[in-house]
Amino acid sequence: MHFPKNLLCAAMLAACSSLAHAAGPLPIADSKHPGDPGEGSYPVPYKMPAVAEITASLERIRGYLDSVTPTRVVHKQGGAAITDMATPVADAIVEPSKGDFGIMVYEMGVVHAGLLRARAVTGDARFTAMTERHLTFLNDALPYFRAQEQRFKLDRANSFARMLKPQSLDDAGSMCAAMIRARFAGIGPDLSAQIAVCGAWVSTGQARLKDGTLARNRPQDWSLWADDMYMGVPALAELGHMTGQRKYFDDAVGNVLRMSHYMFNPQLNLYTHGWNANNPDAPQFYWGRANGWAVLAMSDLLDVLPKSHPGYPKVLAQLRTSLRGIAQYQSGEGLWHQMLDRNDSYLETSASAIFVYTFAHAINQGWISPATYGSIAQAGWNALSARINERGQVEGTCVGTTFASDQVYYYHRPTSVDALHGYGPTLLAGAEMIKLIGNPALTIESKLRTFHYRPNSAARPKSE
Repeated sequence: MHFPKNLLCAAMLAACSSLAHAAGPLPIADSKHPGDPGEGSYPVPYKMPAVAEITASLERIRGYLDSVTPTRVVHKQGGAAITDMATPVADAIVEPSKGDFGIMVYEMGVVHAGLLRARAVTGDARFTAMTERHLTFLNDALPYFRAQEQRFKLDRANSFARMLKPQSLDDAGSMCAAMIRARFAGIGPDLSAQIAVCGAWVSTGQARLKDGTLARNRPQDWSLWADDMYMGVPALAELGHMTGQRKYFDDAVGNVLRMSHYMFNPQLNLYTHGWNANNPDAPQFYWGRANGWAVLAMSDLLDVLPKSHPGYPKVLAQLRTSLRGIAQYQSGEGLWHQMLDRNDSYLETSASAIFVYTFAHAINQGWISPATYGSIAQAGWNALSARINERGQVEGTCVGTTFASDQVYYYHRPTSVDALHGYGPTLLAGAEMIKLIGNPALTIESKLRTFHYRPNSAARPKSE
């Protein structure tokens, strides 16, 4: 069939217009040198972030979380408030949040870590007001739910059952670490009794391989998850920090090194999501957030691990190697993909936020080179900040994800503003970026239309 030339051109233009529209708005230009023809066009601003802008983003997130996390005991049927805390009733639950923001879930432990970091960096006590409210509620309501447990079967989804009787690392580890950090910061009541319950589960209750590696028996028997470096190691590290007992540090270091042995691919410098003792040669899937949990766990451990501990240089070396691998998979938009080694998978927020935080924090701690990684953190934050909407919701976060056996599952996990996994990491990332761009040991220069981070002559970083 023959088409007139003018109709063919029109059809091609229409198709191009349709593709451009489907791909979204055109990239906005760089704002460093507006109008400079030598500048590129970027999908997000390629600029030095301003402290005021970062702070405003963090404040929006804090305000949103504060508004959607009630702290009341209510009747499951009807939702009426329970004010008599002396008489347990069968259907008493913690008031559900407006979304999926449970106040006892492991993701909330990361939120508290982010709020504590934001307060430490900005000096603004409003950032930890929610942490104090949550922990005060835990302290006040725990005796009620303990008494309720003695008379009724508790609803694990909406009561304190998961804290009274943990059954997994998710129930115990992250919140244990958060409660200890709040204790050191002087935020909230004394929760030492609950710290002991959660800490005991992590240190002695959780299933382990014969070599002592923290393991799960779901969804597969005797499986390891890279996620569990975060679900277990920071709690062990903080228990060592709080008690001064070396056994906790030894356990934390041992788990990092053994999990890395089982799950780290030295050819890609990435962690596979999981490993199964009954099928150790199964295909490997390099899920972004699992790698995020791994590097965040190592970073948290190094923050409190005595430098004299024999495992310190080994953990530091593993963190550096991991960050080197992750850096190479940053997308051209500044974020990282859901599957790190698959650039046709979507750009995912929570993993990207963890990476931004860990790069920035490692630079601030002198663990990695600012010249190598400073602009990577900066570009990551610029892209990440575009996913914080005006309400303070964090967009583009993958929902909860299990250890799976095929790429299709990971590729098609949905994203949601109700996925709490993205909020704590974004708070951490923003707070640490404020610290990075104000770090007096660094000079940040703009040359040849890009950014260069370098240590001041008197503050050279430790050799990598």
